[in-house]
Amino acid sequence: MLKQREFWMIMAASLSLGLLGVLLTVWGNPENSGICVSCFLENSAGALGLHANERMQYLRPELIGFVLGAMGSALLFREFRSRGGNAPLGRFTAGFFLIVGCAIFIGCPIKLFLRLTAGDLTALAALGGLVAGVWLGLRSLAAGVHFGMSTPQRGGTGFVVPALFALLLVFALVQPSFILTSSRGSAAQHAPLLLSLGAGVLLGFLAQRSRFCITGGVRDALVLGRRAPLLWGLIAFTGAAVLANLLIGRFEPGFYGQPGAHLEHAWSFLGMGLVGWISVLVGGCPFRQLIKAGEGDTDAGMVVLGMLIGAAVVQGWGLAATAAGVPVYGKVAVLVGLALVLLTGLLMRERSA
Repeated sequence: MLKQREFWMIMAASLSLGLLGVLLTVWGNPENSGICVSCFLENSAGALGLHANERMQYLRPELIGFVLGAMGSALLFREFRSRGGNAPLGRFTAGFFLIVGCAIFIGCPIKLFLRLTAGDLTALAALGGLVAGVWLGLRSLAAGVHFGMSTPQRGGTGFVVPALFALLLVFALVQPSFILTSSRGSAAQHAPLLLSLGAGVLLGFLAQRSRFCITGGVRDALVLGRRAPLLWGLIAFTGAAVLANLLIGRFEPGFYGQPGAHLEHAWSFLGMGLVGWISVLVGGCPFRQLIKAGEGDTDAGMVVLGMLIGAAVVQGWGLAATAAGVPVYGKVAVLVGLALVLLTGLLMRERSA
């Protein structure tokens, strides 16, 4: 494994993600949220006027960088291919409930590990849920549940989502009057635009080359054990973030008083369980979906669009958890999501003749 270029690409992506995930908080992003795909999507949906929460409106350059960095890497190494065409509505709905699960925990799988590496022990329940969800996803795949294989597509359909993010880059640079920006709340906390964009492009480039994915690391660990390169990437990411937090004095272990966290552990478990389950079925966590969309995968693009609408709805309808706890409608939404994934498994399962 040590002689494989793939392994070292994964290590480069993992170490960069861990270090930049902490450094972005030093440069201005919210504490423990240096990188959080679901939080950033909620911020960006607010910036586009898709919800009215005045504390969650900022067009996050990191997301733009992830997609454009992945596209640049795919084009440079001739891996950009328009492909997709399977179960678009199912994938859109999956993206929607990926964000519901993240909103109940307050963070995507990347933020889960960043919270843990800063000492936030409330994230342990979510980690257990993520592992359980990935296990359920693997059991579903073994039972024949899947959304179908991507097929090559003619024309430039793979450029649609990258073009959308390129347009968002123009909006971020020009700041037209219809783009909203919070003056208070977590969205008002952000690193300088060019630093955020540069970090996003670098991580998008490395993630495209390495195929690094948080839920992919958990999945491979359950299947391959210590032989899985992504598992070692996950360990490197965690180690780099712990070291960075220790060096800057932000490692504060405990259950109470953690930023952007609540104490309803059962709902954190269920929310991240939903994320893990869906991620295995659609082929990656929210971060991985952005990377795949950047390299021409329109199936991942549908998941990304579902995540964007989900981000608008969880804020617009008040489904997202806060430090005060999980709202009733948020609890209902995550239970509906779990029921839908179970129903989808029953309906889409291929039975052997």
